[in-house]
Amino acid sequence: MPAAVLQPPSPRIRLVSSFDELINAHFADEVNALCWPRTLVGDFAEVARLLEVPQGITHLDEDELKNLPLSEKGRLAVQTMRADLALLREQGLDPILDCVNGYTHPITAPHLRTDVCSWHADSATAEADTWLCTYHGASSEGLPNEQATCRIDDPEVRTLLLQLHGGSDDETFTEWLGEHFHDLHYIASPAAQPYLFGQHSLWRIATQYPGSPVPPCIHRAPDPVAGQKRLLLIS
Repeated sequence: MPAAVLQPPSPRIRLVSSFDELINAHFADEVNALCWPRTLVGDFAEVARLLEVPQGITHLDEDELKNLPLSEKGRLAVQTMRADLALLREQGLDPILDCVNGYTHPITAPHLRTDVCSWHADSATAEADTWLCTYHGASSEGLPNEQATCRIDDPEVRTLLLQLHGGSDDETFTEWLGEHFHDLHYIASPAAQPYLFGQHSLWRIATQYPGSPVPPCIHRAPDPVAGQKRLLLIS
């Protein structure tokens, strides 16, 4: 089930042409993902190559990035990432830059996975959005809501989870599903057509919270590829 490039956009997506439009747009009707397509300057691959990070996810320090022995194009890439951080901080957000060098958690069966590489929705207790930008490496993917089924609503998977839980399908089971985040993970339909977030584009996607006017944006991170690092911003 290969992902399609973002053309034409899904009805769930609204494209914008500036940061101001991205920050001021409202989620409504079917739209639960906002995208500002960009082509950024700088050599992000050089930055990734020079970062000496262990396996897993490493939060990047701005001073560490500035001190890398970069070419002019590499320095431009760092300036671009730092400028994005500043834009989001001015909005009261707390963005971070990550270098993903594989993952340290074990990979379980597709119907049991609760990691970021499984189709999922982000959640919050109050109004909040998720911001994402992939500068280098494979990008995240999105899945239209009508092409997905919440894991706990799939009869076969629910039966399997009930067996794993070892109890009855009651309030205790419902609480267990939430504690293990199964209620936030989804199964793509056989004919689903995921879309790529792509590199450089800045995304603002809807989360699941009480009173949200739209369903959350279903998405996932790419499965890691050995030897390939990923640079991204997330908030």
